[in-house]
This record gives sequence, C-alpha cells and structure tokens, in this order.
Amino acid sequence: MPFQIIHNDITKMNTGAIVNAANSYLQQGGGVCGAIFQAAGAELLKMECDAIGSCPVGNAVITKGYRLPAKYIIHAVGPVWKGGDQGEDKLLAMAYHSSLEIALEYHLDSISFPLISSGIYGYPKDKALQVAISVISEFLLHNDMDIYLVVFDRKAISLSEKLFTEINHYIDTYYEDNEEYENRNRQHRSSREFDQIYDLNSNLFPDTVSKKTKKKWKENAFEKVQREEALLDDAPLEEAICYSIPESALRCLDDVINQIEETFSEMMFRLIDEKGKADVEVYKRANIDRKLFSKMRNKNYQPKKSTALALAIALELSLDETKDFLMKAGYTLSNSNRFDLIIRFFIENKSYDMYIINEALFAHDQPLLGA
Repeated sequence: MPFQIIHNDITKMNTGAIVNAANSYLQQGGGVCGAIFQAAGAELLKMECDAIGSCPVGNAVITKGYRLPAKYIIHAVGPVWKGGDQGEDKLLAMAYHSSLEIALEYHLDSISFPLISSGIYGYPKDKALQVAISVISEFLLHNDMDIYLVVFDRKAISLSEKLFTEINHYIDTYYEDNEEYENRNRQHRSSREFDQIYDLNSNLFPDTVSKKTKKKWKENAFEKVQREEALLDDAPLEEAICYSIPESALRCLDDVINQIEETFSEMMFRLIDEKGKADVEVYKRANIDRKLFSKMRNKNYQPKKSTALALAIALELSLDETKDFLMKAGYTLSNSNRFDLIIRFFIENKSYDMYIINEALFAHDQPLLGA
C-alpha cells in the first residue's frame, strides 16, 4: 500500500531512501540520528556530511546510504519544540515536504520516515504524528510513492484519549466470543443470503416441478448448508446451495453462477459513478496503488478483505452499503473480530479519514487498510 505505519528499526528498511532526523550541522547525534550514522558507517557518512556543511531547519539534504539497505539517506532538520507557538508545525511540515521533494528529484519509488523531531527535540509525539500524516497524505493525492512511517516504539503512536476511549468502549459493547458469534451468525447470514441466492436460482428449475417440491428442496438445501457450515467457508454461498439441490433440478452449475447479477468489480465502479467520485480519487483515498486498481477492471477480480474495506471507506459507504459491498467479495463484518469492530466504529460515526483509521488500527495492534 502507498502509506504504512510500521513498527521497525529504520536502519533496516530496504527502501530507496531513509530519512534521518538530523541536526542543522549534520553531525552524528543521539537517537535515530546516532543509530543511522552507526549503521551506515559513521566515518564515511561524516565525511560526506562535512562536505555539505549544514542544513537550515525545515530543509533537507541527501547523501549516500553506504552500509544501509537503503541507497540514500535524506537528512531532514526538524524544529525543536518550544511550546507550539513558534511556528514549529510549519517548520516540521517543511522538513517532510523537503524530503519528499528530494525523493521525487531522485526518482525514488519508496522512502522511510522516522517521526521527525519527536525524540530529543521534544516535539509531542501525537502532534508530530498529525503533521507527518497530513503532509504525507496530501503528497500521495498527487504523487505515486510507497511511504513508510517507521516507529521503533509502538507507544509512539498514541490516539487522542477521547478517541481511544470511544473505540475501546465500542469494542467492549459489541465484541462477542468468536464461537458463540459464529454459531449465531450462521443462522443470520443464511436467513438473508440463502433466500436471496436461492430465489435467484429457482428460475432454473424445470417448469414441471411443483411449488411443493421446490419448497421441500429449499428446506433440504437450507438444512444441508447449515449442517456443513458452508456459510463459514471460503466457497461462494451460491455454490454451496447448488450442491445441496438435486442435480436433476438444475440445468448446470455454470448456468447458476452466470446468473449472479453484479461482480465485486462491477459494483465498485457503479458506486464510484453514483457517488460522483473520480477513479483516481478513490484509489488514492483507499491507500491503493494505481497498478492494483487497474487490475480491478477485470470483472472477476477478487480483493482481499482489507482492500475491499479500504475501498468502502474511500467511497464513504454507509454500514449497510459496506456489508452489501463486502458480500460481493464473499466477506462480512464480524462482532467477534476487533479489526471489524474498529472499522464499524468509524463507518457508523461517518469518519472516513483513512489515515486516522489506520492510526487507530495500528494503536490496537491490528492490520492496516489498503493493499
């Protein structure tokens, strides 16, 4: 996906460049800066930095990566925190902008950032994160690049106390034991999806079959699907139903499958048009790269669940719309899954900012949205 927050050591990132939270004199310091100098080879890196001389706050310069997996190091100088009323936010944003401009100039396809100024420079981590996400998300609306925000300590990502409390309260309210939920959900899904798909297929039955017989077949099929827990498998529901109906009652399984109205891809592009959005707007806001989005034009494209949910967020779908959208890809939202509940929380609150959602997922140790 174009933008990820990850828990890692930035010196181990194999991207086109890593960003060093540098000082104005480009000398080896502590924290991230010291670690990068050591991993790259302090003497070699110091010689090149000495040749450059200095870098003003809010700007950035580039050097070789030397012994690092990354080819380059972009040295960005962030501000020292002085209470927030000395223009620190603008200077920090400039440091990110300058780094990204250099990455574009060098035609890099990937870059890894630390949380600039959040170490010994004292910039509050939550505020530093807001600036980083704001600049990166705006940049990605107009450019294609894989960008990583690398945090060494997961505690560096801290949601606002209010939002964190609200999400946890939501999870506590709706979370259900997995086994109990799936047993109950089997009946719920069957009552909705089974009837819908079975009735769609019923027009394939021979005209000579009586209504009483059709009703009996439906009851038998329903029982068999429940018994074999077909609704919980990855196999499409319509296949499970078809295998549960006497073969003599169907022309052929292929005919049944061909009767499905819309594929996931067809529904997605229809919704893009109905919501009045542009394709590029949708895949950018879904944190999906252009190449993958192009593959979705294949009407038989089958997305991962995280990709489908990212698209639902980008389309700003309601909860019911999201459930219908997921159903096209063979997924559902479960009350026994914390990841699903966090997504539901944001959809129900009509909060569709992908980066805030991913920040919340990261804080709760869940996979991020996108692809």
